Amino acid sequence: MMWKTSLIHRFNSGLPEIGSQATKCWPVSRPASIKQLARHWSNVPFLTVPPRRTPGKPFAHRSELKQAKRIVVKLGSAVVTRGDECGLALGRLASIVEQVSILQNQGREMMIVTSGAVAFGRQRLRHEILLSQSVRQALHSGQNQLKDMTVPVLEARACAAAGQSGLMALYEAMFTQYSICAAQILVTNLDFHDEQKRRNLSSTLHELLRMNIVPIINTNDAVVPPPEPNSDLQGVISIKDNDSLAARLAVEMRADMLIVLSDVEGLFDSPPGLDDAKLIDTFYPGDQQSITFGTKSRVGLGGMEAKVKAALWALQGGTSVVIASGTHPKVTGHVINDIVEGKKIGTFFSEVKPAGPTIEQQAEMARTDGRIMASLQPDQRADIIHRLADLLTDHRDEILKANEKDMEKAVTLGRLSQPLLKRLSLTTAKLNSLAIGLRQIAASTQDSVGRLIRRTRVAKGLDLEQITVPIGVLLVIFESRPDCLPQVSALAIASGNGLLLKGGKEATLSNHILHHLTQEALSMHGVKDAVHLVSTREEVEDLCRLNKLIDLIIPRGSSQLVRDIQKASTGIPVLGHSEGICHVYVDSDANIEKAIKIVRDSKCDYPAACNALETLLIHRDLLRTPFFDQIIDMLRVEQVKIHAGPKFASYLTFSPSEVKSLRTEYGDLECCIEVVDNVQDAIGHIHKYSSSHTDAIITENEETAEYFMQHVDSACVFWNASTRFSDGYRFGLGAEVGISTSRIHARGPVGLEGLLTTKWLLRGEGQTVSDFAEQGSMSYIHENIPVPQRT
Repeated sequence: MMWKTSLIHRFNSGLPEIGSQATKCWPVSRPASIKQLARHWSNVPFLTVPPRRTPGKPFAHRSELKQAKRIVVKLGSAVVTRGDECGLALGRLASIVEQVSILQNQGREMMIVTSGAVAFGRQRLRHEILLSQSVRQALHSGQNQLKDMTVPVLEARACAAAGQSGLMALYEAMFTQYSICAAQILVTNLDFHDEQKRRNLSSTLHELLRMNIVPIINTNDAVVPPPEPNSDLQGVISIKDNDSLAARLAVEMRADMLIVLSDVEGLFDSPPGLDDAKLIDTFYPGDQQSITFGTKSRVGLGGMEAKVKAALWALQGGTSVVIASGTHPKVTGHVINDIVEGKKIGTFFSEVKPAGPTIEQQAEMARTDGRIMASLQPDQRADIIHRLADLLTDHRDEILKANEKDMEKAVTLGRLSQPLLKRLSLTTAKLNSLAIGLRQIAASTQDSVGRLIRRTRVAKGLDLEQITVPIGVLLVIFESRPDCLPQVSALAIASGNGLLLKGGKEATLSNHILHHLTQEALSMHGVKDAVHLVSTREEVEDLCRLNKLIDLIIPRGSSQLVRDIQKASTGIPVLGHSEGICHVYVDSDANIEKAIKIVRDSKCDYPAACNALETLLIHRDLLRTPFFDQIIDMLRVEQVKIHAGPKFASYLTFSPSEVKSLRTEYGDLECCIEVVDNVQDAIGHIHKYSSSHTDAIITENEETAEYFMQHVDSACVFWNASTRFSDGYRFGLGAEVGISTSRIHARGPVGLEGLLTTKWLLRGEGQTVSDFAEQGSMSYIHENIPVPQRT
């Protein structure tokens, strides 16, 4: 039965009529991939090219999904039914209803296309049949025993008829908990072929959405005829399952997004059960040639192939599509909300294919070239770093010009504070210091990868060695500081690690040229792709989920950035410090000149740094002395805002504002002053409120100083020195990837050593463990063999 040509115009506002020339070929302006898609599927009866809606275009990137207002959520049979296919998975269903309700109450227009009637009905009918059989058997035999009871095969249409009302009642009860009304709509394919029915359906849905009611749509499985092969009409999609129904409704209702929830995480390049199957983050029209589809779900009519066809059809109709798992235990509690937030969940369908590689491809390339780089001779890795240092000098004018543009834009936008602007700025002096630091790193490559740590003769002819090796692929996320890029790159090169760099938008031009120079240096030994700059739209949270591609995350930026990354990363270790709450304790035996100089430098040299002083501890005996007054006068001259600790405030009649928390990182010209009774009291305060970053003592008493240094449990502990010395370059490491307050792996400024791990090499002559058993012929020696010094 052919449609009347006026239908498309009525429901798609301004579209060409069916049969017009515009529907038979794509306009010249269509992307080539879309044309290829149309040609590829032209012989597939299930899918035909839908008419393009003039008002709407699908979102090109995940980050735009936050703008979606009208959303269709399709719940597959495997999502709403239990594992035994009899009854509903109430926990999952309740979670989905909660998420839909949250979005609905945000002002979005939500529609649900649901399965589950057949499963719910099967459960009810099985119960009724068993109950009926038990009664008849009891009457017949006089015994209440259920023997030889079998349940006949239940016809799906009957199950649907019995289960539809219960399914809807369940939805109504769940939505009522959120003060939301739901409405049921049952449709068949024929309802879309009749002009009047189609008009009524559209009118009903629009009216329900206008009244803030959630429409719950399902195929009328009690009466629906079986799908006819090759029954699709030009420009439309037949309703063969709920995937096609959801796509059809999404396009006709001009939905911004269609979320298809299934029992798989998304679209894989091969059947998900295979070991080498990879989840496709973003799927583009024309890429279906590279997909191998597996079997269908355990329940339901569709399958991934049906979902992809329906998704592509909806995409062409102007609706963005995401296919994701509604059953995965780690994501089901918030999968819908996460998708709407633009997070990397499932497979996102997009018409816009990026020019460069995806983040997953970048990580794979970094790992491949990183392994090659690790196998290079130390001199070759040193050559690359020396070349990078030379390039920083040779291209100084280009680098500074790009940085100047970044600075101008940052100042114009006014989003960065003065400390962050200072971090963003590059100068000739900074570039010269960078080059010097890189050459220091180059010199350290001789003692990095492959260094022999220990040798053990396990038994005669069985020798064991432990050597240093790269960690793998590092992800370094940094804010504002473009000078971080060549520093970290040099450390990764020296340690043989692949590297992904994610810089802030404020330093885009600076980072771009520095990364270009880094890859130019890497090219001299054919490992250009060992270091990649992530310039795609991935959010930090999305990067933190790539636990199969990234081995270690190193954040360099504000304490908030570090905390956010530590929270977001559940499967990848994070090396860093969440706060830089550093203390300086001025002892009663301190030298006044040293104290004033050290306190000024620790607080005022660079107050935004993580190694800057935040709390100044003063020995009680120094209060109301000229010594104390000189420290206060210096801080006032430097315009440092002072907050009083509880003990300090109790000594004063008129005091500065009392500190709200003794565990505060100000990151500015502010600090807290607190009074302590002695060195033990100072250590106790530090252990309670410090972030274990850097803490210092100022005293001329060597015994007190050594006691402080031995008992303070921080990554860096100093005597008569500024906290600002806590830095990889100042420690002679050449540079650092960050400062770690962790007690596992690296601690303090992390240089080359912190980017290495170890592996064990065992060389034998055919020995087996059974040789060392009680009746065996061999015994363990475990003899330490001296490690030769490397020259």
